[in-house]
Amino acid sequence: MKHCYWLFLLLFAVLLSSCITNKDVVYLQDKGTAMSDSLQIKELSKPYRVQINDILYINVKALDEELVSIFNPTSQENSGQNVGGANLYFTGFTVDLHGNIKFPILGEINVLGYTIKDIEAKVKTALLKQYFKETAEIFVTVKLAGLRYTVTGETGGTGVYTLYQDRVNIIEALANAGDIKTTGDRTDVLVIRQYPDGQKIHHIDLTDVAAMKSPYYYIQPNDMILVKPLKRKVLGAGETATQTLTTVASIFSVLVSTYFLAKNL
Repeated sequence: MKHCYWLFLLLFAVLLSSCITNKDVVYLQDKGTAMSDSLQIKELSKPYRVQINDILYINVKALDEELVSIFNPTSQENSGQNVGGANLYFTGFTVDLHGNIKFPILGEINVLGYTIKDIEAKVKTALLKQYFKETAEIFVTVKLAGLRYTVTGETGGTGVYTLYQDRVNIIEALANAGDIKTTGDRTDVLVIRQYPDGQKIHHIDLTDVAAMKSPYYYIQPNDMILVKPLKRKVLGAGETATQTLTTVASIFSVLVSTYFLAKNL
């Protein structure tokens, strides 16, 4: 019986140390890694530069709307539907493998690596040079056709999501996917990002307020967010102290029963 007692204490110590604590699940804690003005951290988001397979929504306006009708897909003007979703897949401008889009009249325009503002200026300049006069007073609007990203791992809902916003931080993106489960590792979330020369894996600790200074705090189109399970989950410990104690009690009960059965044989 003495051996069971010590085994019980050992199991209790291991499982108790494996409990998921408050520090494991609270976002943006001040861990001393931020400056004294940690509550006023300056954002490090940079203008997004267009990548291959992005879909762009481009709208051209002028004093004479008939002159610009050829540049604006008719389905966007007459369908009565919001610009977005599957509609943009068919009517938007997809960046091909060479970084080009095919635009009416102007032909192929290279947009790879350009910001949205750059593309607006580029399209406007080309239109004024080849089709319009300055007196037409044209106005060009360029937007990404939604911010598409993938979430997988220990989250409430894995899958591919699209948000129609210009900027989305990683916490908002995860919240849209059902948030990270209690058993997910918030201290080492992986962001797999697409670059012209391939993909790179980045790490971000979402329990540290310093994460807001990370260049990966704001997600980009085609990002993949991967949340790993905590080691505590692998050990099979409970998420709370009550669950852990229940597990320990069950194991101890089995050990005691086994001990007495063996002793009576």
